[in-house]
Amino acid sequence: MTDASAPLLKEEELVTLACRAFEAQGVARDRARVTAQILALGDMMGIHTHGLLRVVNYCERMSLGGIDVDAELEIETLAPALARVDGHAGLGPVTGITALELTMEAARKTGIAATFCKGSSHFGAIAPYSLLAAEQGFASIIATNASVTIAPTGGSEARLGNNPIGFGFPDPGGDPVLIDMAISVAARGKIRAALKEGKSIPEDWATDRDGRPTSDPAEALKGFLQPMGGHKGYGLSLAVDMLCGVLSGATYLTHVSSWVDHPEAQQKIGHVFILIDTGKLGSPDWLAKRMRDATSLLRETPASDPSRPVMVPGDRELARLSAARTEGVRLDASLVEEIRALGAGA
Repeated sequence: MTDASAPLLKEEELVTLACRAFEAQGVARDRARVTAQILALGDMMGIHTHGLLRVVNYCERMSLGGIDVDAELEIETLAPALARVDGHAGLGPVTGITALELTMEAARKTGIAATFCKGSSHFGAIAPYSLLAAEQGFASIIATNASVTIAPTGGSEARLGNNPIGFGFPDPGGDPVLIDMAISVAARGKIRAALKEGKSIPEDWATDRDGRPTSDPAEALKGFLQPMGGHKGYGLSLAVDMLCGVLSGATYLTHVSSWVDHPEAQQKIGHVFILIDTGKLGSPDWLAKRMRDATSLLRETPASDPSRPVMVPGDRELARLSAARTEGVRLDASLVEEIRALGAGA
């Protein structure tokens, strides 16, 4: 838990803090700022596992060669609405933002467009990218593959990543619907937090190294995660890896190196950005009316617990973002000091 006495940091303070750490590693200022902005948005949306916490990991991997500070992106236009970006083992958010902007530009012309990424690294949470797309009027499907933590149904070894996928739907004049989810029942970050706090975990979160369900977070971290929905989660994780790994030309399945076990290794993972220009489907007023009706039908659902009304995906994250832009965000004091120390030479 973050100390309630920790200072509140505004958006620009978060960005500057992270930016200095990256620049001290030799990252060019524009790339450092893009990466810092994506991570800051993660914290501001309450996705702290994909916020400035990642600065430390990124810097360690850059110092060891797992992320190439000097990587030059390579862009291929494959068709009017299809492109590929090779990150050449550079910073994932730089590859991600480049792909997002390319896809928006193409979708404005063609209505729908896709960009595949390869040679990338961890690119932060998906929700910030979905939000940026929605603010420009684009519906989105965005996904990334990852190092293996999930076993295929019936298997006793991890062969699939906890591959996140996200969806975004703009609401002109209102808040977009944002869905950002990994494939496991619970993220490894929650298991690490339980271990740190000396707590047990639900048995449906993970298994031990022999594939047996466990409530011991230490054993769970030696084993693998349970996919949501059993075999359906297995299928969804595989579908993401087919898109982001196999079709993109990136690494996939067990070919993806673990950044935890081998921070010096270049993962060269893949992402996919699929965007739809909703302006081609109808006017902003048309879409706004339909979105308001759809979200109202959900929010007006009678709640089983009156103290916890039904929410629409993205409500919580956007409320946190709004509060963060007004009040700031509290980060663990030790993390802030660690990042400041990393940026001391910038």
